[in-house]
Amino acid sequence: MRILLIVNATASSVTARARVVIAKALDADHDLTVAETTRRGHAERLAHGAANEGVDVVVAMGGDGTLNEAANGLAGTDTALAPLPGGSTNVFARTIGVARDPLEATGQLLASLHRHSYRRIGVGAVNGRRFLFHTGLGFDAAVVAQVERRNELKRYAGHPLFVASALWTWFRHYDHRRPHFAVQIGEELIDGCYFAIVSKTSPYTFLGPRPVVVAPEAGLDSRLSVTAFRTLRFVPVMAAIMSALGSGKVLRRHPRLVHRADVPFLTVLGSGPFPYQVDGDHLGDVERLDFTYEDDALTIVVP
Repeated sequence: MRILLIVNATASSVTARARVVIAKALDADHDLTVAETTRRGHAERLAHGAANEGVDVVVAMGGDGTLNEAANGLAGTDTALAPLPGGSTNVFARTIGVARDPLEATGQLLASLHRHSYRRIGVGAVNGRRFLFHTGLGFDAAVVAQVERRNELKRYAGHPLFVASALWTWFRHYDHRRPHFAVQIGEELIDGCYFAIVSKTSPYTFLGPRPVVVAPEAGLDSRLSVTAFRTLRFVPVMAAIMSALGSGKVLRRHPRLVHRADVPFLTVLGSGPFPYQVDGDHLGDVERLDFTYEDDALTIVVP
């Protein structure tokens, strides 16, 4: 089997030793090529080139951003994508049951390849960019932007950095005075939104070992789910966060939070530029986003 191993050497938990051990393990029974990313967007180009050359499986060793790029390079092809955890959170890999330790995950991967354990899934797309687990709009994306400005700290303080960045953004870097956009789902207009999450799978993320569940119905075989916050008052937002760490009842029943499931497409219209992030990567500010669900888009290797 032909395999391309894409490695993001700057990812927070990628080590030189792990790279060597993993490459040797994959090379023992397969025709392996190793490529290292050197810039943003490089993994997408490497994966797309591998698919054009008939490579069977692309293994992405890095964080969720590296995996997202590889998925975008492979969407619509027959080449399979396999995640190996190398980031601080590794949301999608953990969602599908991949072990958190990269060496243990490699053992899982080899067993999956031996069993031909593949699954064809749908993905979300926003303005042409595919996503595997979620897109965040507004406040959520502003937090990610603050984390990326301190990217060198993620290797040493991943989850504490996110919590600190959320507080810093709340008090200093996000406008609480006015809503930022409206969400159009078919004939329904959800206006007055301060931030929103469009989910493809669940959980939304992990806080340490604990899943943060925003859209429990979202999954590999579902269409999109939308959670829109029409308030940024401290008490209801904190109640929603605590609910996402527990039963989720407050999150889905609060009168200022709107939740919609099984959404095939939607449009987000800004009252001015607003930030957005895709699978944990901040992509800048926009005034409009068009979302679609793409069925039968990608083959993944599953444990």
